[in-house]
Amino acid sequence: MQNNKIKLSSNRSFGIVFFIVFLIISIYPLLNNNSIRLWSLVIGIIFLTLGLMNSKFLTPLNKLWHRFGILLGNIISPIVMGIVFFMIVTPTSIILKIFGKDILNLKKNNSKSYWIDVLNRNSKMKNQF
Repeated sequence: MQNNKIKLSSNRSFGIVFFIVFLIISIYPLLNNNSIRLWSLVIGIIFLTLGLMNSKFLTPLNKLWHRFGILLGNIISPIVMGIVFFMIVTPTSIILKIFGKDILNLKKNNSKSYWIDVLNRNSKMKNQF
């Protein structure tokens, strides 16, 4: 996969998103009757200020965050697809083999052709659009 074709988000949106993340981190302790985390609120305000000014200071962080997302996607995607395969596709295949089903007609037979004659056609393929 070529990572060069994927466009970075703007510094403005990057700053606003991280402001929201740090704001949530700062006010989360209020749910447990604790005090606000001031360090997180200060970092969030810095991100908001730099984001609204569309500052170039956020460009290296934006690139780093982008590369981290690409790396995370390259790691997590095969894991999720493997879980889907081994939790859904494999048990379905085993159950179909137990019941002797051949949905794709892959079993060999002794006929001259594997052509399937369709006896009852419901569509005429006229006026498709």
